[in-house]
Amino acid sequence: QVQLLESGGGLVQAGGSLRLSCASSGSIFSINTMGWYRQTPGKQRELVATITTGGTTNYADSVKGRFTISRDNAKNTVYLQMNSLKPEDTAVYYCKLSFIRRDYWGQGTQVTVSS
Repeated sequence: QVQLLESGGGLVQAGGSLRLSCASSGSIFSINTMGWYRQTPGKQRELVATITTGGTTNYADSVKGRFTISRDNAKNTVYLQMNSLKPEDTAVYYCKLSFIRRDYWGQGTQVTVSS
């Protein structure tokens, strides 16, 4: 089955940067959407950014201009470059792989931004 593995989370000071990676393995269809979502305890999981196989991107307003999503189709890997990080960006970040009929989620990676 499809598996997703996130990496790159950690502790960073406000204004700093982190680069998250999500490598997918298994049977990956050629047409899909990969994305990043984040969640804080007690809150709903929210969309951060998505990117299609063709490179079309979508960002939450809260991260627009600061975060950049990209992907390597040959490696079935999606990245999230996070710049100008703010304490409110602190959350568990989850990788998502979406096919037409099914979604797959990674286990999440913790991002903590200190003041």
